[in-house]
Amino acid sequence: MQKGSIYFFSEEIRFSLPEKKKTREWIRKVLLKEKKSLGILNFIFCSDDYLSDLNIKYLNHKSLTDILTFDYTEESNQVSGDIYISIDRVKENAKTYNTDYLTEMHRVIIHGVLHLIGYKDKTSEEAEIIRKKEDNYLSLRTNFIHE
Repeated sequence: MQKGSIYFFSEEIRFSLPEKKKTREWIRKVLLKEKKSLGILNFIFCSDDYLSDLNIKYLNHKSLTDILTFDYTEESNQVSGDIYISIDRVKENAKTYNTDYLTEMHRVIIHGVLHLIGYKDKTSEEAEIIRKKEDNYLSLRTNFIHE
């Protein structure tokens, strides 16, 4: 794998993210706006069961989640890591929040990137900040991704 790259994989499911090239361009634009350089980003799409097993194994959490982010950043200004996304949770969240599937997928994708940049969501104040960032960066998608 090469620095400055974004990869998409699936684990134990069949899934292919639409418009991968444009999604990469959008993520790069977000990193540029956050004054970060791109190391290696791996997005791994999986099932609830797969992500739940990782959540228990690595974080000792037994709750369902839509995303797990593993930070492998070695340089302070660079972003590198693995972002695991549950397709099951994204579909369910899209219904719950009355939004379309691709918008919710992009929200989760950029949420993971924001975590790698350094944004947290443990407190209500942190959650509000990261949500505003998500909304802001989702609005940039129209320059790259046509739904």
